[in-house]
Amino acid sequence: MFHYAVVCFVVAVLAAMFGFSGIPVVAAEIAKGMFFMFIALFLVTLTAGVLRRQRWMHLRDASAPDS
Repeated sequence: MFHYAVVCFVVAVLAAMFGFSGIPVVAAEIAKGMFFMFIALFLVTLTAGVLRRQRWMHLRDASAPDS
């Protein structure tokens, strides 16, 4: 997904260099939307990983023998 955001950014820059008025705006908006979607998915994945690790640590500690 990050690859598509970079491609849209490159298209926006190239279109701006050639002076196309509508294309850079659209490409930049698509890239911006994909960037924020990427950040949101990263945060969801990070939170899920932290919660899964905490649960695993709790289960590991509960199953340890008392010696």
